[in-house]
Amino acid sequence: MQLILVRHGQTSSNVGHHLDTAVPGADLTDLGREQAAALVDTLGRESVRKIFVSDLVRTQQTAAPLARHFGLEPAVRAGLREISAGELEMANDDESIQTYVRTAVGWSAGNWNVRVPGSEENGHDVIRRFDAVVSEASDHAAAGEVAILVSHGAIIRAWTAARCDNVDVDFVAHNALSNTGAVVIESAGDRWVVTHWQEQALGGAPFEDPATDGAAADPVR
Repeated sequence: MQLILVRHGQTSSNVGHHLDTAVPGADLTDLGREQAAALVDTLGRESVRKIFVSDLVRTQQTAAPLARHFGLEPAVRAGLREISAGELEMANDDESIQTYVRTAVGWSAGNWNVRVPGSEENGHDVIRRFDAVVSEASDHAAAGEVAILVSHGAIIRAWTAARCDNVDVDFVAHNALSNTGAVVIESAGDRWVVTHWQEQALGGAPFEDPATDGAAADPVR
């Protein structure tokens, strides 16, 4: 069984480096739509049986070209939404962004009860809601089949550190996940392993713009 975790395409909030985590969130930019379209070329030959998206519009817009290609209706799941920025929502200063990414990464270092200032969720809450969608998705991915989860940068990094045996806190702290970057995971009993970490945009150089990947791609300093 294989799951592909894809970060959404570029948004205006990414360009402005804003912590945009509330529903419905910003739309994709022109580049973001090009990134989304390019997913058909890179993932269109996979044996995809189900596509899941969050309740933020940017994931739904990102998944739309793939969904049309496969003739699928994406399943919207709030559990895939981005980690709430709480009272830091729409901030773009370095201190706020580092507080946010340190909190997300720090959960797997044992700081599970820490919350982003003003957020109602701690690390247990965030990882469990993502777990629920992964569990549902895995039910749709029999041997040789694939499910795609289009989600967000910070929560994908936090979840892989928490649940994948071969990725640790240090790795996710210092390795970004660009817009339409992807993490491929496979089941290993009741755990998961990362088989591929695609930091840059799927589709290659024409769709890469690391300077505007947004706060969720920032390394922890």
